[in-house]
Amino acid sequence: MNTSISPVLVLDNPPGLYDPAPNGYSHVAIVKPGAKWLWIAGQGGETQDGALSPDFRTQVRQAFSNLKTALASAGAGTRDVLKLTVLVVAHSEERLHLFGAELEAAFGPHHKPACTLIPVPRLALDGMLFEVEAVAAIAA
Repeated sequence: MNTSISPVLVLDNPPGLYDPAPNGYSHVAIVKPGAKWLWIAGQGGETQDGALSPDFRTQVRQAFSNLKTALASAGAGTRDVLKLTVLVVAHSEERLHLFGAELEAAFGPHHKPACTLIPVPRLALDGMLFEVEAVAAIAA
Protein backbone atom coordinates (compact mmCIF):
# COMPACT_ATOMS: atom_id res chain seq x y z
CA MET A 1 0.00 0.00 0.00
CA ASN A 2 1.50 3.32 -1.11
CA THR A 3 0.32 6.39 0.85
CA SER A 4 1.27 9.99 0.04
CA ILE A 5 1.58 11.65 3.45
CA SER A 6 2.80 15.11 2.45
CA PRO A 7 3.91 16.91 -0.71
CA VAL A 8 7.38 15.34 -0.33
CA LEU A 9 6.79 12.05 1.54
CA VAL A 10 5.34 8.68 0.54
CA LEU A 11 5.08 5.71 2.90
CA ASP A 12 4.86 2.24 1.38
CA ASN A 13 4.23 -1.35 2.44
CA PRO A 14 5.08 -3.36 -0.68
CA PRO A 15 3.50 -6.69 -1.55
CA GLY A 16 5.46 -9.65 -0.25
CA LEU A 17 6.04 -8.11 3.22
CA TYR A 18 3.74 -8.47 6.21
CA ASP A 19 1.43 -5.56 7.16
CA PRO A 20 3.33 -3.60 9.85
CA ALA A 21 0.50 -1.09 10.47
CA PRO A 22 -0.75 -2.86 13.64
CA ASN A 23 2.76 -2.42 15.04
CA GLY A 24 2.76 1.30 14.20
CA TYR A 25 5.16 1.62 11.28
CA SER A 26 5.68 1.32 7.51
CA HIS A 27 8.38 -0.66 5.72
CA VAL A 28 9.47 2.02 3.24
CA ALA A 29 9.62 5.83 3.30
CA ILE A 30 10.23 7.66 0.03
CA VAL A 31 11.25 11.32 -0.14
CA LYS A 32 10.47 13.12 -3.37
CA PRO A 33 13.10 15.30 -5.09
CA GLY A 34 13.55 18.85 -3.88
CA ALA A 35 12.81 18.15 -0.21
CA LYS A 36 14.55 19.79 2.72
CA TRP A 37 15.81 17.09 5.11
CA LEU A 38 15.62 17.43 8.91
CA TRP A 39 17.63 15.25 11.30
CA ILE A 40 16.31 15.47 14.84
CA ALA A 41 18.63 14.31 17.63
CA GLY A 42 17.40 11.74 20.12
CA GLN A 43 14.72 13.18 22.35
CA GLY A 44 14.27 11.70 25.81
CA GLY A 45 11.58 12.10 28.39
CA GLU A 46 13.13 15.09 30.14
CA THR A 47 10.96 18.09 30.86
CA GLN A 48 12.29 21.55 29.98
CA ASP A 49 13.95 21.77 33.41
CA GLY A 50 15.65 18.38 32.91
CA ALA A 51 13.40 16.33 35.20
CA LEU A 52 12.73 12.68 34.33
CA SER A 53 9.67 10.80 35.53
CA PRO A 54 10.36 7.24 36.71
CA ASP A 55 7.29 6.13 34.69
CA PHE A 56 7.97 4.69 31.22
CA ARG A 57 4.70 5.94 29.62
CA THR A 58 5.25 9.44 30.98
CA GLN A 59 8.78 9.49 29.52
CA VAL A 60 7.51 8.31 26.12
CA ARG A 61 4.78 10.96 26.09
CA GLN A 62 7.29 13.68 27.06
CA ALA A 63 9.81 12.49 24.46
CA PHE A 64 7.16 12.79 21.74
CA SER A 65 6.27 16.25 23.03
CA ASN A 66 9.97 17.19 22.86
CA LEU A 67 10.15 15.76 19.33
CA LYS A 68 7.16 17.89 18.26
CA THR A 69 8.87 20.99 19.69
CA ALA A 70 12.08 20.23 17.76
CA LEU A 71 10.14 19.60 14.53
CA ALA A 72 8.10 22.79 14.93
CA SER A 73 11.30 24.83 15.33
CA ALA A 74 12.16 23.83 11.74
CA GLY A 75 8.65 24.37 10.35
CA ALA A 76 7.71 20.67 10.43
CA GLY A 77 5.28 18.41 12.24
CA THR A 78 4.82 14.72 12.88
CA ARG A 79 3.27 14.21 9.41
CA ASP A 80 6.67 15.15 7.94
CA VAL A 81 8.53 12.38 9.82
CA LEU A 82 9.68 9.54 7.58
CA LYS A 83 11.89 7.53 9.96
CA LEU A 84 12.10 6.98 13.71
CA THR A 85 14.76 5.19 15.69
CA VAL A 86 13.58 4.29 19.17
CA LEU A 87 15.75 3.14 22.08
CA VAL A 88 14.03 1.36 24.98
CA VAL A 89 15.66 0.36 28.26
CA ALA A 90 14.47 -3.04 29.57
CA HIS A 91 12.28 -3.58 26.51
CA SER A 92 9.24 -5.83 26.93
CA GLU A 93 5.96 -6.57 25.15
CA GLU A 94 4.23 -4.32 27.69
CA ARG A 95 6.57 -1.43 26.87
CA LEU A 96 6.07 -2.09 23.14
CA HIS A 97 2.30 -1.68 23.58
CA LEU A 98 2.72 1.48 25.68
CA PHE A 99 5.07 2.89 23.03
CA GLY A 100 2.58 2.01 20.26
CA ALA A 101 -0.28 3.74 22.05
CA GLU A 102 1.77 6.89 22.67
CA LEU A 103 3.06 6.86 19.09
CA GLU A 104 -0.51 6.80 17.77
CA ALA A 105 -1.54 9.54 20.20
CA ALA A 106 1.35 11.73 19.00
CA PHE A 107 1.22 10.92 15.26
CA GLY A 108 -2.44 10.02 14.73
CA PRO A 109 -3.86 6.69 13.54
CA HIS A 110 -2.85 7.03 9.89
CA HIS A 111 0.75 8.28 9.86
CA LYS A 112 3.12 5.37 10.42
CA PRO A 113 6.73 6.28 9.55
CA ALA A 114 9.43 3.69 9.06
CA CYS A 115 10.68 2.74 12.52
CA THR A 116 13.39 0.70 14.21
CA LEU A 117 13.12 -0.14 17.91
CA ILE A 118 16.37 -1.07 19.64
CA PRO A 119 16.38 -2.55 23.15
CA VAL A 120 19.29 -1.16 25.18
CA PRO A 121 20.65 -1.76 28.69
CA ARG A 122 20.79 1.98 29.50
CA LEU A 123 20.72 5.45 27.97
CA ALA A 124 22.76 8.62 28.48
CA LEU A 125 21.19 9.74 31.76
CA ASP A 126 20.46 7.79 34.93
CA GLY A 127 16.75 7.00 34.98
CA MET A 128 16.28 7.59 31.25
CA LEU A 129 14.07 4.79 29.84
CA PHE A 130 13.21 5.97 26.32
CA GLU A 131 14.72 7.97 23.47
CA VAL A 132 13.44 8.72 19.97
CA GLU A 133 15.30 10.29 17.04
CA ALA A 134 13.65 11.28 13.79
CA VAL A 135 14.33 12.02 10.16
CA ALA A 136 11.81 14.29 8.47
CA ALA A 137 11.40 16.01 5.13
CA ILE A 138 9.54 19.18 4.17
CA ALA A 139 9.13 21.15 0.97
CA ALA A 140 12.24 23.23 0.27
